[in-house]
Amino acid sequence: MAGKKVLIIMGSDSDFPVMEGCFKLLKKFGIEYEVHIASAHRSPDKAHKLAADARDNGFGVIIAAAGLAAHLAGVLASNTILPVIGVPCKGGALNGVDALYATVQMPTGIPVATVAIDGGSNAAILATQIIALSDDDVASKLLDYKKELASSVDTKETKLQEKLKEAGL
Repeated sequence: MAGKKVLIIMGSDSDFPVMEGCFKLLKKFGIEYEVHIASAHRSPDKAHKLAADARDNGFGVIIAAAGLAAHLAGVLASNTILPVIGVPCKGGALNGVDALYATVQMPTGIPVATVAIDGGSNAAILATQIIALSDDDVASKLLDYKKELASSVDTKETKLQEKLKEAGL
């Protein structure tokens, strides 16, 4: 097995669009991942088993995406010693704020690293940073990605200056 894998658990298939960027980035970094659906409320035994078995199954990080009450990340974190990253998803009357609070407000001893509402891509980057601590190949790919980000800003800056010049501003 080449390095640690990432276990991604979505509370519902409706979370797929939020997590698609996560899947793409993990693939870009060459990190293996598995995706499952488990609900903290509707299938708690499945959620418990996925988290409890994750370390033995070669996972190094768990990402949990859920909306509304969003207890999934906390349930997973309570059943593993692996780092858990929570992705609160938009939905319902509070448009994701309820999911954010439910994900981030964890009791002492059960931490969940939490990214922005609908922040699936940032969850992938954080998971990659965790794996990069013990995997030089992943660390190299992550450094290259950060350079790409900086380069994209420079390209946008150049285009902005050209527009301003053309507009006489």
